[in-house]
Amino acid sequence: MKTISILGSTGSIGTQTLEVVKNLGSIRVAGLTGNENVKLMEKQYYAYRPSKIAMMNMGRALQLRERLAGEPVSVLWGMEGIIEVATMKEVDMVITSVVGNVGLEPTFEAIRHGKDIALANKETLVSAGKLVMDEIKKKKVTLYPIDSEHSAIFQCLQGNEHNAVRRIFLTASGGPFRGKTKQQLENVTVEDALKHPNWDMGKKITIDSATLMNKGLEVMEARWLFDVSPENIEVLVHPQSIIHSAVEYEDGAIIAQMGEPDMKIPIQYALTYPDRIKNSYPKIDFSQRSMMTFEKPDLETFCCLSLAFKALKIGGTMPAVLNSANEVAVRKFIEKKIGFLDIARLIEKTMNAYTVKENYTLEDLLAADRWARNFAENSM
Repeated sequence: MKTISILGSTGSIGTQTLEVVKNLGSIRVAGLTGNENVKLMEKQYYAYRPSKIAMMNMGRALQLRERLAGEPVSVLWGMEGIIEVATMKEVDMVITSVVGNVGLEPTFEAIRHGKDIALANKETLVSAGKLVMDEIKKKKVTLYPIDSEHSAIFQCLQGNEHNAVRRIFLTASGGPFRGKTKQQLENVTVEDALKHPNWDMGKKITIDSATLMNKGLEVMEARWLFDVSPENIEVLVHPQSIIHSAVEYEDGAIIAQMGEPDMKIPIQYALTYPDRIKNSYPKIDFSQRSMMTFEKPDLETFCCLSLAFKALKIGGTMPAVLNSANEVAVRKFIEKKIGFLDIARLIEKTMNAYTVKENYTLEDLLAADRWARNFAENSM
């Protein structure tokens, strides 16, 4: 029986992971972490009986500890508590489904402790791709992508390890504002931006999808996951979200992975690899899918994607700065402190003010993260 910890179990990916675990019936949950949702975490405890739980918020952790008094579980808090859950001795695999740079340290420590990683946290590879992949090779552990696009690429590469890849196609739905002009986007609301046409995700990722920053982060993640240069990664807007991504080989053959927009399928594949297990999740009826279309992204209107390519080209600590500035900008937009187009403006302003460090350590990345957050917080 595989034993796992889930970082971010109360979020969108975390709750879906627990649904997959319940459906499989052959996986033990040893640890869970969350941020502030005490009620849901208490419910998850009684459903899965982990031996350790960590809440990022100390006050919420103390509330949970009181509610679970007498139960055989340790309730921890803060980054130290999350790292403790990520490095539990009995754990084989850590599912990293937290949102943002908060996932970097516990994921890195889990790798250092020899844990396999099922990764849904883009920011870990965006900010520290080289460091993380070097540590994975050093510790001889495996990283399984959970994002639908990267899982699709991972699946398309199976059995083709010795064949050269010409291009990787990352597909994007285009979000709720596909086809809109900058003028039309000037006054869109938070509520408008949260209406994703195909996927059910948390607020931050949904806003990233609306700006196309989500796709920019995925490009950066794919560069490290699959050891390809940015020039060999192409973003295609595919509104139907049936082809989750594709790989083109040197002979011109393209292998694509398709399925209904359902995160539980890539989650299950990461948990059961290399086996495919029967489930009751939605299946495609091609007779009802009369059309699949593709188009190039509008990089001028959705310039967050351009900024991501720029940060990747600059390299060093710049991707970490872009990511941290984006987190602050998205939060400010959700809090209605800035407009939708101000997200890209704030990110670019932060990048322009930063001096890149080319050779970096984990501590350098964390320092870049702090600098970018402080600068973005006090700008605009």
